[in-house]
Amino acid sequence: MARLALRELCGYRAGDKGDVANVAIFADDDETYALIVREVTAARVKEHFGAMVLGRVDRYQAANVRALNFVMQGALGGGGPRTLRADGLGKTLGGALVRLEIDVPDSMADRRRARPDVSWADEILGEARTSLEPVSEP
Repeated sequence: MARLALRELCGYRAGDKGDVANVAIFADDDETYALIVREVTAARVKEHFGAMVLGRVDRYQAANVRALNFVMQGALGGGGPRTLRADGLGKTLGGALVRLEIDVPDSMADRRRARPDVSWADEILGEARTSLEPVSEP
């Protein structure tokens, strides 16, 4: 048995309304969907977020699109205008949820979701770093 973060197995989409956040995770295939149905329960999501989610967490299954949707009550510190959090939007909870690590069979241990190729940014970042170097004065 191996451990992988959900980000290696699933995509996600998140949103919010008031003090309620929802995060849906999507599997690419039936094997992965069966795994997340078994491993990613409402109780486990609630535990993962700890004191950040004060209310209940409900899980909804959408097998036809291989998705689980988690609706979290009391998840945003009172909602956008009331929260004291630096970023009280539900979309930030999506990135946090996919950091949850789950047990996966050894046959799935080397799975990794495709990452975008951002090597084109290296040249731009190199130029930016050069322009920010301190200039010594005489």
